[in-house]
Amino acid sequence: MASIFTAVGFMAALGLLLATILILANRRLYVYEDPRIDQVEDLLPRANCGACGIAGCRAFAEMLVKGEIAPGRCTVNSPATNTLIADFLGVDLGADEKRVARLACAGGAHVAFLRASYGGLESCRAAALVSGGGKGCSWGCLGMGDCAEVCGFAAIRLDRHGLPVVDAAKCTACGDCVTACPKDLFSLHVVSHRLWLACKNLDPGDEGEHECDVVCTACGRCAQDSPEGLIEIRDNLAVVDYTKNAIASKVAIERCPTGAIVWLEPDGRIIKGKDAKKVVRKEALPLA
Repeated sequence: MASIFTAVGFMAALGLLLATILILANRRLYVYEDPRIDQVEDLLPRANCGACGIAGCRAFAEMLVKGEIAPGRCTVNSPATNTLIADFLGVDLGADEKRVARLACAGGAHVAFLRASYGGLESCRAAALVSGGGKGCSWGCLGMGDCAEVCGFAAIRLDRHGLPVVDAAKCTACGDCVTACPKDLFSLHVVSHRLWLACKNLDPGDEGEHECDVVCTACGRCAQDSPEGLIEIRDNLAVVDYTKNAIASKVAIERCPTGAIVWLEPDGRIIKGKDAKKVVRKEALPLA
């Protein structure tokens, strides 16, 4: 009986010792977390899209509470919700211009030739591994929708010609489509970048136009008509210097013979220049 009491006493003493150690450790190692972080996080979209440049909404909430970033940096939230966060924290709303994903290709199946028929896994990345996917323009969109598949906001759809179309209202600029495209055709731009070259083809003009009706031919007319330095021809392709975006205008697109360089209206309309040849074909080109 004495041995039982001894064992019980020992276990009780050991439990008390361990509990004391845990209490002391908790007090010594305790890290205070501002309760406002949870409240702010509840007001964020919890999309963890990274459009704000921060890895996750929780981390964004922590930076908001610390005053290291402004609520307006979140372009996924509604302006009203961001204003609510700013009022709650007693800080300025701040602002960050909305960014969207842009596709540097207009070569749908009705204007760009296929030179080989691909019959494997329905994936741009898989097709690109098989002789580039079969498209005549080796830089062109393969149109199998990897970008739409990875978009968690349903902001990308394929049109009837197999070309991705981005819904700017839904796009959060998370960058998933940028990563998914094996041709590196997507990039993220602020919406004020309205002058856009929908092409990445680097072949000489005649070769490129033989494969696609809307290719940039590097004719240089856009560069000639624009303010000096806004556009330059580099490696057979017109390149826009967006550090000079303030001087961009529709004048750059007017004489483009193929309509490769366009002007993007806020309502989503794509404007081509007056000299751009009209695309009247509605059906896919035959396999060449």
